Amino acid sequence: MQSKELIYRSLSEEIKRCFDFFPVITLTGPRQSGKTTICRELYPDLPYVNLEEIDTLNRIKEDPQSFFANHPNGAIIDEAHHYPEIFSYIQVNVDEDIYQGKMDRKFIVTGSSNFALLEKVTQSMAGRTAVLTLLPLSQKELQQAGKKTDTDRLILNGGYPAVWKNETAREIIYRNYFTTYIERDVRSIINIKDLMPFQTFMRLCAGRIGTEFNASALSVAVGVSVPTINNWLSVLAASYTVYLLSPYHANIGKRLTKTPKLYFYDTGLATFLLGIENEEQLKTHPLRGELFENMVVNEMMKEGLNKGKEEHLYFYRDKTQREIDVIRMKALDLEAYEIKSGKSYNGDYYKQLKFFKDLLGDQVKRTAVIYDGETDNRDLINGLYNYRDFSLYDNKTL
Repeated sequence: MQSKELIYRSLSEEIKRCFDFFPVITLTGPRQSGKTTICRELYPDLPYVNLEEIDTLNRIKEDPQSFFANHPNGAIIDEAHHYPEIFSYIQVNVDEDIYQGKMDRKFIVTGSSNFALLEKVTQSMAGRTAVLTLLPLSQKELQQAGKKTDTDRLILNGGYPAVWKNETAREIIYRNYFTTYIERDVRSIINIKDLMPFQTFMRLCAGRIGTEFNASALSVAVGVSVPTINNWLSVLAASYTVYLLSPYHANIGKRLTKTPKLYFYDTGLATFLLGIENEEQLKTHPLRGELFENMVVNEMMKEGLNKGKEEHLYFYRDKTQREIDVIRMKALDLEAYEIKSGKSYNGDYYKQLKFFKDLLGDQVKRTAVIYDGETDNRDLINGLYNYRDFSLYDNKTL
């Protein structure tokens, strides 16, 4: 039963649905995004095991078979990236259960390190597990929980549940999150003796949200090599801190950019790194537009992932600097979206969308402008959405 103190997570329905078909659920996502909470709320009768606890981890490593023998009904295994080999043991036990016709033992395995976890899942658990991702809270989840979610507050707070539980402690929470989790994860993956250049790199990344990732420029600014910059980026991507939005490519007779754009999984962390302390500072900050764009792209990802669907999102930019903020690919069909942080309608918002539609014709099934202003039914028909009203999964044809 859902606790009154907790915010209902949209992914809950997909987790329950997947357990009808798979003996194992693998739940990934950033640290502190709510993975443990959602699992223990949905399945309170499953024993909980945290592999961040050193004694617990060592006991399982010493005698993994006894661990599985002692959990005949399954378990929630938290932070499994600390012992990725556990997937091999899960595979053996699940296969034996299937052979014996025992289908009531269930495992939920969580982890916040994408690469280490999913590599073992691919090797050991193909066909035996559903892989789902829980990102920080979406604005829809916050609205449904009755939280006050004006745009600047959403950008400033981000989506981590701890921040929304105590907004006055936002800066402390993000400072501790940065030093406790991100820096620790980095040190556990690569050997960094001096953290100062890495901290500089993180803040420079926050200042480059929504722009093409330029490792060479960052290398000069930070004072480390290009391979080091790329390595750090990989670590941040593995820990669900940043991601790259790939450029859309097509054989359309244009020279298209090949450089991806950089975004943060959580705008609250980005604003912390930028030194933005309150909504008034954010309103006049030169990067507010980029932070708004980052938030909307995140919402697009969350809407898909919360339904168990991986969104195929790209952006378009050619040699003439024509740009579309988001291209969504569905099989061979395309949808094109412009993201604008302004609250007033501007007819030029549609200019690039029209160009893209003319360029690719019937392959483009939908175009829309997503902005921060108010919309009515007439606007929706014309493809103008306030980001709160927008959904990738509605039935409107634009």
